[in-house]
Amino acid sequence: VTNTEKEALILEANLIKKHKPRYNISLKDDKRYPYVKITDEDFPKIVITRDIGKKGSYYGPFTDVTAVRQTVKFLKQLFRIRTCKRMDGPCLNSQIDLCYTPCNGSISKEEYHEHIQKIDLFFQGKYNKIIKDLESEMKEAAKNQEFEKAAVIRDQISSIEEVMNKQFVELNNELDQDIIAISYTTQNAVVVVMNIRNGKIIGKDDFLMDGSQHTTSDEVISAFIKQFYGINRHIPKEILIEEEIPDDKLIEEWLSDLRGNKVSIKVPQKGNKLRLVRMAGKNADIIKNQKQKMENSMIELKKYLKLEKLPRVIEGYDISNISGKLAVGSKVSFLDGKPNKKQYKKFKMNTPGPNDFAMMKELLERRLKPLKEHYDKQRINEEHIKNNEAETERIVPLKLGEEPNLIVIDGGKGQLGMAVDVLKEYNLTHIPIIGLAKEFEEIYIPNSSFPIRIPQENEALHLLQQVRDESHRFAVTYHRKLRSKKIEESPLDNIVGIGKKRKIELLRHFGDLEAIKKASIDEIKEVNGMNEKAATNVYDYFHNEKND
Repeated sequence: VTNTEKEALILEANLIKKHKPRYNISLKDDKRYPYVKITDEDFPKIVITRDIGKKGSYYGPFTDVTAVRQTVKFLKQLFRIRTCKRMDGPCLNSQIDLCYTPCNGSISKEEYHEHIQKIDLFFQGKYNKIIKDLESEMKEAAKNQEFEKAAVIRDQISSIEEVMNKQFVELNNELDQDIIAISYTTQNAVVVVMNIRNGKIIGKDDFLMDGSQHTTSDEVISAFIKQFYGINRHIPKEILIEEEIPDDKLIEEWLSDLRGNKVSIKVPQKGNKLRLVRMAGKNADIIKNQKQKMENSMIELKKYLKLEKLPRVIEGYDISNISGKLAVGSKVSFLDGKPNKKQYKKFKMNTPGPNDFAMMKELLERRLKPLKEHYDKQRINEEHIKNNEAETERIVPLKLGEEPNLIVIDGGKGQLGMAVDVLKEYNLTHIPIIGLAKEFEEIYIPNSSFPIRIPQENEALHLLQQVRDESHRFAVTYHRKLRSKKIEESPLDNIVGIGKKRKIELLRHFGDLEAIKKASIDEIKEVNGMNEKAATNVYDYFHNEKND
């Protein structure tokens, strides 16, 4: 029993979240999105988190994880925010001017917090305020003949203006707004939310809502607003929607309580606000068409490959190496036609020599072994239950994405035959597998002498090519990373008493490794941070015949 309609609304939102009733409209993408957190420390850090605690300041949530990571990286570098877990001495970032080094007193708490305040303004969308403050600081620095400081501030202004020009569309007001629009598929609805902060479009999220095909559009919008803003989201001053909704005044009152001041829900009839709603609607239509295109590609693939189930989860595998050296393998996963990077995995291969065939076998075995073990445990449990015995252990069901509906390997009949043998060995023959030969885009399937050819313009082939190309890209990228790391390894790493800091100072002082090799003990001693013992160790290492 509730005392007011508003209490009933809050209770409804909480019950929907807890019980997820079958016939209630539900946010299909309702998950824990990342937030940006500024930690509650004397010298705060910026971190990305999916959990909200009591300490620190939080901004978000954000649906584009990649964009959030890029933004946080940009802000850390721009304002030289510390990244270390413990402040126990200068790190590499301080050596290359990416940190103000608060650990050794190079910056006061007050000065550091001024930079944190600018980051706070950035996430509030108050970019003009940041630039105005920075311009004042730059003029003050120039007036005091602190020209180096003024140059740093000038570069900060330039970087923020560049980001603004790239990312934001400016409007004629300074309102905090969300614009919500919907487009329907046969089974569900695509909802787009455009975020406007201080008169600038700063982001766009899209969501899929299940259970909406038998519901009117005004009810869908109402249900979306209640669920969307009921889970720790930023609530804007104004929400623009396409049509009137039931209980709009009650929902406004509830949102106003959550925000702490007045929130309005409006259906614009003319001007810029109507243009924004139409823009959001066009975005929703585009995303709906993209989702339908992906679904069609899976339906076509099911038809061509004669699969029992729709291939919602497709895994692709590839190998990358140079003559067998630094050999790596990759597994990529696509969910509903899109890369599912949470399920990507990279492997360092143990197979010796340049043998791609054997490496692919090793890669499949290592990937499929956990699935084999899962089903082995499940079979043992089923036998115990059948014999009225206790279960050996509780088996956690596989989540969507953890088992493929289709495996794609790069290659023809030979590679496919090897892969089928692995599936047989692991009792996983229920998982469909194909080989995609690159030259003519021929598809090889088990127990068939002739390849399948899907028309070049067909979306099913495009999806397979995307999986194949992505697995290749992921493997090559990892291989290059290992190769670069190998190249960057220095003999200085092998010398007793030479850590990261001394290594940097030696290379900075002498310019390169060859100059260090030719230097005397006295010359090495002159390097910042070196003493006689460390200098002798360096000299002896390079003048020992074994290390030549």
